[in-house]
Amino acid sequence: MNLERLPNEEKLSLCRKYYLVPLAVSGFAFLPFLWLVNVVWFFREAFLKPSYTEQLQIKAYVKRSALGLLLWVAVLTTWITIYQHFRAEWGEVGDYLSFTIPLGIP
Repeated sequence: MNLERLPNEEKLSLCRKYYLVPLAVSGFAFLPFLWLVNVVWFFREAFLKPSYTEQLQIKAYVKRSALGLLLWVAVLTTWITIYQHFRAEWGEVGDYLSFTIPLGIP
């Protein structure tokens, strides 16, 4: 879809949908991916285009999407690091948290 052809009201509506609707439609599984799409797709509209009425709201949605995405990446990276570091010490619990049981001693 070419954002250049859309009126500003539809741009705002689409940006709002990518920010809010994913919770109801996709749940938490795809929410960070849709936030990434929102940031990439609307960054130019929010920060590089000349000012227009809906731009402030689009900018707010893009900032919130970026913040949510960064927070999600930080939490996921922290969990992966903790799990990889302490899995062997957790014994069976560490193995049960994994989809694949690693063989041998770490």
